[in-house]
Amino acid sequence: MTKPLPPLFREKMIDLLGENEFEQFLTSYEDPRSFGLRVNTGKVDRDEFASQSPFHLEAVTWAAEGFYYEEGERPGKHPYYHAGLYYIQEPSAMAPVELLQVKPGERVLDLCAAPGGKSTQIAAKLQGEGVLVVNDIHSDRVKALVKNLELLGVRNAVVLNDKPERMLNVFGGYFDKILIDAPCSGEGMFRKEEEMMGQWERHSVQEFAAMQRELLAQAAVMLAPGGRIVYSTCTFSPEENEAQIAEFLDKHSDFAVVPIEGFAPGRPDWLREPWCDSNAYSSKAKAAVAGTARLWPHRLRGEGHYVAVLGKGAGTGASANASDVAADFVAAAEKRGGRPAPRGKGRAVAAPSTGVSLEPLEAFSGELLRSEPFALGRLVCYGEHAYASPAGLPELHGLKVVRPGWYIGALHRGRFEPSHALAMGLRLREAKRALSLASSDERALRYLKGETLEVAESEILRDPQETQAAKGYCLVCIDDHPVGWGKWLDGMLKNEYPPGWRWT
Repeated sequence: MTKPLPPLFREKMIDLLGENEFEQFLTSYEDPRSFGLRVNTGKVDRDEFASQSPFHLEAVTWAAEGFYYEEGERPGKHPYYHAGLYYIQEPSAMAPVELLQVKPGERVLDLCAAPGGKSTQIAAKLQGEGVLVVNDIHSDRVKALVKNLELLGVRNAVVLNDKPERMLNVFGGYFDKILIDAPCSGEGMFRKEEEMMGQWERHSVQEFAAMQRELLAQAAVMLAPGGRIVYSTCTFSPEENEAQIAEFLDKHSDFAVVPIEGFAPGRPDWLREPWCDSNAYSSKAKAAVAGTARLWPHRLRGEGHYVAVLGKGAGTGASANASDVAADFVAAAEKRGGRPAPRGKGRAVAAPSTGVSLEPLEAFSGELLRSEPFALGRLVCYGEHAYASPAGLPELHGLKVVRPGWYIGALHRGRFEPSHALAMGLRLREAKRALSLASSDERALRYLKGETLEVAESEILRDPQETQAAKGYCLVCIDDHPVGWGKWLDGMLKNEYPPGWRWT
């Protein structure tokens, strides 16, 4: 690290850790960074990938699909990255989703989702079953979120770009699991991104604490009885960590901390002046935060995280009626000067189209797909765009919806144009026509650069029962993993790889 730590941060950490442990903490900033990737088990088996990986990998002990890779290796510049076989992720950031304990078929919310690292981790654990709702209030960050979900082939995600208070009436008591990877002062990012130190000096901890307090209260309304919230930050500040959990527990008697093992414990002794009001929390709540966890950079190979697991008692119900709580949040926002758009207005997706013929899509599906990976009964069309919406999703009218499900493609002037998201969400076995290039084949890289390829008809993998010529759309794969579409005709493959995705 080239820049010195902010003096106020140093003073605070010395007070919290003590001189001896602070020296260990400080020394960690001079250690080499740990780099990690997480295998996308929605596309490839973890052990299968580890056995064929072009990188030297070492397992991350707290994340089943997580690996360290060596500095100098460039997994973002390998065709497997473009096939969505892994996500490059800081190792300690993998812990919160592991502690969420997601199971296939559950309804899960990632409340502060962009750029999507933890969302894609949740999706892999759902294995295409259930519902994943991801939300981020920053419209500029949602683009990266959508791209990462599409890159990793997620089929059952709904992407929102809305204020959480506007979600409460729609999703009251709906979710089995909720992740709050909360906006924070980012003290754990100082080594990875030194510019964070400047942001830390410009923004107050209290500013983030106010946002975190609201997010926890809003999530409580949307969680079903018996469900689980995981709250995490990448900061060391007790005001944003133990204090948030202690205050939440005192206000929500139907919640309890689920103790975390294997990491350093939370610090109830840090709920004191000058950082926190020691009289603000009950002794029971203070004791409970010892069951939360701190991932310290001087105790493990990672940049650092704070994690708390909160279980909601079955049968106790939400702490307040969803409609009442929603109204309270709207009133509070208006008092601060930020007037949220009234329900049913704002930048919401238009109502589903009626009278749109699905015949071109059905024809495409019959010609190109061995099975129907999306149920036609759950297809919704917005204008000419078709989406496969997850089963069991409530009416989203009035919310700012970016993606109401898996984007299948466009129904345009009597023809169907398949989306890149459809290709990335498919498996080779689901396609009747495909081209699978070896990662060592120079044409694989040329395809990712957007070039037209020479491809013999004998190279096109086809359904044995197909008697028609190989011309038209085919699914392009690298080592049997889809990367996009191509159109084959007379020995040439026209490249359909999107310009914004191309290898540069």
